[in-house]
Amino acid sequence: MPPELKDRVSITPHDLFDDSDAFTQEIYDVGNNVIKVIKFDIARAFIDVSRAPHQMPPEFPDGLVKSSTCLLMPIYAENRHPDESLRKQLIDKYYEPYHKELEIWSHYEKIKLGLDCHSMLPVPPDISPDRGQKRPLINLGNLDGTACPEKIVQLLAHSFRTVFKLEKNDVTLNRPFKGGYITLKYANNPVPWIQIEMNRALYLESQYFNRQKLEIDSKRLIELNHKFLKLLLRFYSESQKFGLL
Repeated sequence: MPPELKDRVSITPHDLFDDSDAFTQEIYDVGNNVIKVIKFDIARAFIDVSRAPHQMPPEFPDGLVKSSTCLLMPIYAENRHPDESLRKQLIDKYYEPYHKELEIWSHYEKIKLGLDCHSMLPVPPDISPDRGQKRPLINLGNLDGTACPEKIVQLLAHSFRTVFKLEKNDVTLNRPFKGGYITLKYANNPVPWIQIEMNRALYLESQYFNRQKLEIDSKRLIELNHKFLKLLLRFYSESQKFGLL
């Protein structure tokens, strides 16, 4: 949480957890096995770097500086929502530096592909485009082919199915999510981008996770991290073989 917001929030730890990309840093961080890993350590309930600068409450309650979570739980105490001045301060201090780093590294000549890595709730919230539907275990978004060539995203999907031992329908393309603001802003500028959404059912089921204490079996996170690295290595090897990257 940004210290600027400490005395304003009313959100509970569980509601904050549900709105966050839970444990994604532990799952996706493959360290020096890729050229660069860029993290954002502030919960997206407070600053969401996957939103465009104009996406603000009240028009966008789930926007850059939110008023409520994706499950429509209020974030701030009554009459304590960040005003325009504080929003600008948060954007200047946290949001803009993150995107500046993304922009710089997107132009690093050795980088051939960007991956925007997230998690998704097992059951779609009411504000989601897929409410009432069953979610896949992995969703890859390339903005219907405009953010990344189809052959590349298809190869990444195949790598997920192979390494994670998933069925064909467990890994979807552009359903339910086509890609967010990061994918849109940086795709083909100059490298292609893919948004990854991992279903939290893969690691927040009761055999791995204590909901009451918000505690997880670290072995499961290590297992998923190792699988993610393995699939990236496989994906890269195959992409080189076929001249895709």
